[in-house]
Amino acid sequence: MKTRATHPRTSGRTVRLALIGAATLLALTGCKPDDSPLKAENETLRKQLARQESLVTSLQDGNKVMQQQIDLLNQEIRDAKKATESAKAEAKAAAEQLDNQVIQARKLTADIKKTALEQAAQSIHVESKGAQVEDLPRPLSAVAKTVEEALARNGYQVRVSIKADQKAVFVTERKVSNPVSLEVAGFRNQYTVALQAQPANVTRLSVKAEFEKLAQGGRILNVSPEETAEIERRLIGEISKALAAPSKT
Repeated sequence: MKTRATHPRTSGRTVRLALIGAATLLALTGCKPDDSPLKAENETLRKQLARQESLVTSLQDGNKVMQQQIDLLNQEIRDAKKATESAKAEAKAAAEQLDNQVIQARKLTADIKKTALEQAAQSIHVESKGAQVEDLPRPLSAVAKTVEEALARNGYQVRVSIKADQKAVFVTERKVSNPVSLEVAGFRNQYTVALQAQPANVTRLSVKAEFEKLAQGGRILNVSPEETAEIERRLIGEISKALAAPSKT
């Protein structure tokens, strides 16, 4: 048997191919791609995310503090509003109480004044002897007002005026002047007028005159009762005429 000898060219080619394959395998298995840029970018993104999360956390904490301040301020506003409303209510109650006290005081004063007038009117006794008396079909208040108007219209100033529910008294100043209609020039007079309420809205009118005649030099002349009665009847006529006017009905 003969042994086949290996061809030298074929053997060398095989070795080269084996070496190339081994080098390629080593290159594929031993050399990894460079990922450093990706790591750097990831680290940068991670740091940015961490900063953003920190910023968000800070903003959230700030919002919480701000909300607490707002809540506290709102509570203070509510408390102040309640205090103001309470103060207003107290002031209103105090004002109403004061108004009631003023009303009560005025009523009490009016009652006291009315009682005093009633007592004063009852205590005053007007001498009706020699006076002219007439019953008028009008309530006392209407007659009293007409008496005041008639006296003023004829120039008499009222010195004393007491008006109560059931009685009224008027005393005039003594007048010396040229009268309008009740007397003639050169006479001097003073009136005392008394009113007394009667049943059925009737008022009793009593007129008493202190009538004097004056002569030259201020000398006082005698006056007859008839002349004084005439002066008293003139005032009663003035009052009756005024009460009968359409505006008085």
